[in-house]
Amino acid sequence: MAPLPKRAVITVTSAKADLFNGKETTGVFISEALHPFRVFRDAGFEVDLVSETGKYTPDWLSLQPDFLKGSDKEMYEDLQSEFRKKLDNMPTPAGLDGNNYGIFFASAGHAALIDYPTATGLQKIAEEVWANGGVVSAVCHGPAIFANIKDKTTGKSIISGRTITGFTNEGEDVLNIMSEIKSWGKPLVEEHAAALGATYTRPDDVWGDLHIVDGRVVTGTNPASAASTAKAALEVYNSL
Repeated sequence: MAPLPKRAVITVTSAKADLFNGKETTGVFISEALHPFRVFRDAGFEVDLVSETGKYTPDWLSLQPDFLKGSDKEMYEDLQSEFRKKLDNMPTPAGLDGNNYGIFFASAGHAALIDYPTATGLQKIAEEVWANGGVVSAVCHGPAIFANIKDKTTGKSIISGRTITGFTNEGEDVLNIMSEIKSWGKPLVEEHAAALGATYTRPDDVWGDLHIVDGRVVTGTNPASAASTAKAALEVYNSL
């Protein structure tokens, strides 16, 4: 098998939705894309960002000081930074070839529950990375993208029989948004895991940093886990 490309693709949700009765808007959780971007770039990878429609909306919570500060804030607010230019000028999946990547990373935000399960363009990229022996990873609500990512040799989900993590149902309750999330009519991460034959695990603290490695599948629980999940994906890549 040819060496895996030293290139990573980070997916971004195109969806947006109102929360707290229209007072706030959810979309992509910025640090869940920014932290992996920084991890991969620091490792010498070329990194592309992509969303199903080429568009994005930032999640309101991800822009608050508790989640976006210091050099992260500077990089996001600098419209000329490499990260921001790529985020603001994302291609659609049709403009990318999954064979060019060794790592696939699904960033998230609550809105990922809406578009990721049927994001066939993004899923096709993941399937190509997987088929070539690469790493497929996701954080927080990102595992919703596994809904239709299949192993071509088995016809089953790539997480079937594996252990994964992702944002907890308890976390939705802690944020007091479970009823609104349920109104979208979309499965939560724990429900996706059960439906796809995966074992779901989580940290005791809903905000605790946790990532799970199961073969070439790497998943993280929440925003605090984005960097460690990306670093773990790199370790798996380097072991292949």
